[in-house]
Amino acid sequence: MHTTDRSEPLLVACLCAAWCGSCREYRATFDSVAAAFPDARFVWIDIEDESDLVDPLEVENFPTVLIASRGDPLFFGPLTPHRETLVRLVRTQADGAGGPGLADEDVRAVVARIVRKP
Repeated sequence: MHTTDRSEPLLVACLCAAWCGSCREYRATFDSVAAAFPDARFVWIDIEDESDLVDPLEVENFPTVLIASRGDPLFFGPLTPHRETLVRLVRTQADGAGGPGLADEDVRAVVARIVRKP
């Protein structure tokens, strides 16, 4: 089990689509990683059903993951659909070893909308 020392939980969002077979297969992996990081907030977002959350970002490859801390985007991009890849990425960001955040204002806006989502 891993814990973070953040005032807000680390946000880990998977941006996928219901029609995508890779996404359907990846859901169990994503959920198992979420269970391993109980102090983080993991959310699954269907980019078509919840397009209001992700517009204007273009998600062309699946799965695409967005990680943020305290409203600051730290990672946004596609991943290979392997459990250990996501575990390493979440661990690196949770430990604060991921480097500087992302400056893209569109990504920041999406993070803000996801954070406000119940």
